[in-house]
Amino acid sequence: SEYNMEKENLSVVLHSQGDLRLEQRPIPEPGPNEVLLQMHSVGICGSDVHYWQNGRIGDFVVKKPMVLGHEAAGRVVKVGSAVKNLKEGDRVAVEPGVPREMDEFFKSGNYNLSPTIFFCATPPDDGNLCRFYKHSANFCYKLPDNVTYEEGALIEPLSVGIHACRRAGVTLGSSVLICGAGPIGLVCLLVAKAMGASQVVISDLSADRLVMAKELGADFPLTVKREDGPEELAKRVEGMLEAQPHITIECTGVESSVQTAIYATRPGGVVVLVGLGAAMTTIPLLNAALREVDIRGVFRYCNTWPMAIAMLASKKVNVAPLVTHRFPLEQAVQAFETTRQGQGVKIMLKCDKTDQNP
Repeated sequence: SEYNMEKENLSVVLHSQGDLRLEQRPIPEPGPNEVLLQMHSVGICGSDVHYWQNGRIGDFVVKKPMVLGHEAAGRVVKVGSAVKNLKEGDRVAVEPGVPREMDEFFKSGNYNLSPTIFFCATPPDDGNLCRFYKHSANFCYKLPDNVTYEEGALIEPLSVGIHACRRAGVTLGSSVLICGAGPIGLVCLLVAKAMGASQVVISDLSADRLVMAKELGADFPLTVKREDGPEELAKRVEGMLEAQPHITIECTGVESSVQTAIYATRPGGVVVLVGLGAAMTTIPLLNAALREVDIRGVFRYCNTWPMAIAMLASKKVNVAPLVTHRFPLEQAVQAFETTRQGQGVKIMLKCDKTDQNP
């Protein structure tokens, strides 16, 4: 079919810490249960930048060249022999985590916790920041006509927000504090509001990010300074809401912010930890324990793509404003540099030469 005309598969490959290259890779051949996708839009995540700058995230270490990218949408150009759910020409969003075995986690519906899961752009698994990419057909989800490729790519960060809000128990009338107004804090805001949160406070060091948060529906933007004390900040949050929030979603990983999250949350409430900081973090554990504040972790997401597509198709959630910059795939290094400098919110790479539209 048409993709045979264009034999090149330009890919963004991290060779080692600091060594990011654009190089040609062979076009992969899909297996029986896979589809070959012509990638269209791929977002850059903080984790992609972190691997580039540091060569590792915790125990995940880049030991051999790895294609980056895991926030992706594209078009099916070839279908494996056993695939039933997709056909050539289908526009799809890609769920980057694919379980490799039917273990207890898979069976219980928590497949994100399976220790052997494949995950795009987590060493040693290649991501999809390239022109052509093959993926398990079961983890490619057809996009309705009224959902763009970029919105399809944004389902990945949106899924973190959905999973976090589910873990938090956000429901009609919840009051919520969100620490951090980067892309993940902002998707948590969007999802919390869509799930019925009545009041959302969102905090950040950057006033610019809080402008975006306000536009996306935050009730109370809270500009914080590095020197602010956690207990004092908790009091400020309580003052804004005239009560402590039921739920705090912590998206920074910064020790003082995790402390603020615990102090700020109402007795019997929930703190969800989304941001990743130091392996060892000092927190007021007794404060949480004596007030029955539950502290819950989040590892990526599971079972979120169908809900996310429904939310976008029904216009219950609008993620489009998150995209502030676009670069063609050829300018990937510049796009990564822009992300590293903290410019904009979400930076999108356009992988299809013939279609650079959203």
